[in-house]
Amino acid sequence: MLTIRQASLDELEELMEWRMEVLSHVFAIPPDEDTRDLYEANLAYYKSALPKGEHIAVFAEISGATVGCGGLCLYSEMPSPDNPSGQCAYLMNIYTREQYRRQGIGKTIAEWLIGRAKERGVTKIYLETSDSGRPMYESLGFRDMRDYLML
Repeated sequence: MLTIRQASLDELEELMEWRMEVLSHVFAIPPDEDTRDLYEANLAYYKSALPKGEHIAVFAEISGATVGCGGLCLYSEMPSPDNPSGQCAYLMNIYTREQYRRQGIGKTIAEWLIGRAKERGVTKIYLETSDSGRPMYESLGFRDMRDYLML
């Protein structure tokens, strides 16, 4: 059975392992490239953002084994007609390992994170996506808005 659980500061090591795997996969970082600065910058971000509630990181698990992850950055922007409150989120790093793809895990992670965003009054969500991710987001009710997708 698939479960989604929120990551805590106590799990920074595991969170950073997943984050670096995601970045290596998305940006095709060669295995021999020095990513220490990137690692340190991400670690500093999580240490600051998680306790303040500015970022929600989650793990997807099957039978206690982590099979995927995801994140949601919460922030404010200037109010606009499509977002009068200015409350926004950036949905990012919806990721599952190769052997678990196409099983609905990414969609479950995204739905869980979107639910938390809506609970916090977010009405506009930007997405980090690829062409292959667009169908999933469109199935969740997002509209294609050229450079981003929005509820």
